[in-house]
Amino acid sequence: MTGRQSLPDESASRSATIRTQVEDAAILAASVRPDNTPEIDTRVERDAHGNERVVTTVERETTGGLRTTMDDYVVNLAVAQDVVQAGKRHANADDTTQS
Repeated sequence: MTGRQSLPDESASRSATIRTQVEDAAILAASVRPDNTPEIDTRVERDAHGNERVVTTVERETTGGLRTTMDDYVVNLAVAQDVVQAGKRHANADDTTQS
């Protein structure tokens, strides 16, 4: 779960990367990206089989700051995923009632 990636602020000394394989990776990445600071990079990656995942790397100067930021990110991603799933359920319900 941890890794090192070069981001704009090279003074940061702690980093972590979370890779989350999910449906609708682009929508989820776009949902959490507005909260990013310059030390946070969120992107979508695709593996050789076409599976998409949201990948977020965070760098912070302190371990506590890194932990807090990662905790906030995980909560934000979970909420975004719940909203996307609720939207899909609602869209599917509309499709079946209009048939």
